Amino acid sequence: MVYVFTKKTTALKSLFPKNTSFVSSPITKHSPSFSDITYIDVSGLSAAEIKKTLTQVKKSCKDSPWGIIDTKGSLKDPASLFFEGASDYLGPGLLKGSKKIDVKRFAAAIQLRKALSGGADSQDSSRANESAGGFINSGIKLPPANTFPGWKKVPAGKVMPFYFLFCSLQGKTSLDSRLQEKALSQIHKRFHSVLVNNFKDGEGLLWMDTGKDCLFLLPPKSQNVSAIISACISLVVSAPQIALETLGLSIPVNFVFALHYGSIKYQPPGKTGTVVSDAVNSVFHLGAKKAQPGRLTISGGLPDVTIPKAMQDLFIPAGEYEGRKIWHTKKFNYAKSWW
Repeated sequence: MVYVFTKKTTALKSLFPKNTSFVSSPITKHSPSFSDITYIDVSGLSAAEIKKTLTQVKKSCKDSPWGIIDTKGSLKDPASLFFEGASDYLGPGLLKGSKKIDVKRFAAAIQLRKALSGGADSQDSSRANESAGGFINSGIKLPPANTFPGWKKVPAGKVMPFYFLFCSLQGKTSLDSRLQEKALSQIHKRFHSVLVNNFKDGEGLLWMDTGKDCLFLLPPKSQNVSAIISACISLVVSAPQIALETLGLSIPVNFVFALHYGSIKYQPPGKTGTVVSDAVNSVFHLGAKKAQPGRLTISGGLPDVTIPKAMQDLFIPAGEYEGRKIWHTKKFNYAKSWW
């Protein structure tokens, strides 16, 4: 069941499925089951009211998925919601359309909550995570927020720090041996389109595209990389659904993500052949040679604030690579055998 707590039912009824339950009673009396999903409309609320509402919904929905409806964009940092336990965020952009919200979105949000509430496999669960003091203790600090002026204003040739995200699509057996070249090319185009759409909140820029794997540049800001990390985890959890319904694949595949940090002499997409950088080489090596399907792998060379404490227990140590400690996310189980 989908529950929506709002005072403006008319504006939202056309967007949600017919069986949605619109509720006006206090959220404190709400007792959803684990298979339900609850949305709270915070549109127009003050910062103090939003804070109070979040406290209440986390108590009422501590064992079930929940999301936020924010038609007016009242929340300055929507990605922070996921660190507090949210499974979805419906912002002003999504709600401008006239079509109903796809029910697949609700299923993906519920699956994300299940995975983050104990979906790690037994092998990973038996491995103790490192203490907070030893987690990404690089001493690297992010530059001031105004260092990054926006992608359209970054001058070519300027040396700047960025996050680098390697992305690849891998199957249990090589996709090259399973698919014809033309079909494989189309699959990768769809894959990259999925990434671009999911990385918008973090301002991810598709910077290099080899035709198979690709590299995104991310602004050197904590809120941006937090949004990207949340997106990567959501994509991994939803891999079976995305592979079948969006990529058009009926064979097991999953996503490979690797995150690194460093400086480059910036060149815009399409002109990256002139870029020579140890950071670029390192993230490609990490992604292609060490990262695993169904995980986000992170380098010990990241700034210390990269992974919020609320998300650190999702990562487990994975040894060292090229002289740096690395971590990767726990492996998630799926409702049916997939990987």
